[in-house]
Amino acid sequence: MSAGLSGGLSRGLSRRGLLTGAAGAVAGAGLAGALPAPASAAASASAPYVTGPGVPPGTPPVLVTEQATKRLLLLDPRRRVWDPAAEPGVVRWQFSPLGDPRYRDLQPEASWVYPCEAKVRLHRKRTLVLTTASFGFVAAVEYPTGRRYWGAALGPGDDLFNPHSAEILPDGNVAVACSSGALVRLYAASLGPDATRYAEDRLKGAHGLHWDRARRVLWALGDDDLVAYAVGGTPARPTLTRTSVTPLPVAVPGKTAGGHDLFPVAGRPGRLWVTTNAGVFQYDRRQGTFVRDYPGHELIDRASVKAVGNDPRTGQVLSTVPEKGLEETWWTTKVGVHRPTGTYTLVNGGIYKARWWLPR
Repeated sequence: MSAGLSGGLSRGLSRRGLLTGAAGAVAGAGLAGALPAPASAAASASAPYVTGPGVPPGTPPVLVTEQATKRLLLLDPRRRVWDPAAEPGVVRWQFSPLGDPRYRDLQPEASWVYPCEAKVRLHRKRTLVLTTASFGFVAAVEYPTGRRYWGAALGPGDDLFNPHSAEILPDGNVAVACSSGALVRLYAASLGPDATRYAEDRLKGAHGLHWDRARRVLWALGDDDLVAYAVGGTPARPTLTRTSVTPLPVAVPGKTAGGHDLFPVAGRPGRLWVTTNAGVFQYDRRQGTFVRDYPGHELIDRASVKAVGNDPRTGQVLSTVPEKGLEETWWTTKVGVHRPTGTYTLVNGGIYKARWWLPR
């Protein structure tokens, strides 16, 4: 949520007040405990929906962090309007740790506030969803069972750490980027679901993470820099060592770039998507430069993009940008699609990030 939270606090709400209000709203809606584990996708798999206008055949499902109801939702890409209350079948899978005994020790009633990351990864023949929430929750969740591969609660009940993204490494360890805490941590998650040992490095405004298989480095995005880390030591005792630091493009001299989202460009292994406060770039890893030469940049490249990613099969790019007039300044009800242009809308939603469901 980053900038959005500071805006909320400036209106006179404390962090604790935000937590109490959000938790109360969810409990009042009858959702707390009602979603102890992911719902089955079977009902929606055969749903008799007609593909919405402009949706190319083969479009993958869309995974969103839905903060209004504190869930991760995997949504049917064939529908341009998602209304889970009226049409439950649009939800192919969902996750919330609230009321789930497998996550009780992570205090989700305090830590699972503002889920802000969801990305799907393949690890040793298992499909995992990596997720974080701004008030301390971090987990790698097995799909579709919801079983816990690993999890932690970093200062549950406040945003002093603000885990903003996570990534899994080939050895099974999990990296976490903490924006308020200005930290990149690498947890020895390979030791078990509640492992607490970690290596860490300071990174101002740490927001995004990506494991580079080809170069075998961990990329991390902060307020001002894109950093590459070499991972050393052993899986049980990992280490992080900076190997490169690349300053982010700055729109206004003297101002922070405000790095936000970091994600691989699917189909182009030499590039990374990078969003900042001012725009959307691709980072060319071979040249070490930020470029705007990607197809559709005229519409995709804009300010305040919270998430961006492409589907290599259809060529579509999706992104999320805050929408005015909602309960929180960083929320949106819409997921923008480009090439071709379109929009998904989640009725009564509070989306932060959206990702194509492309296990990798």
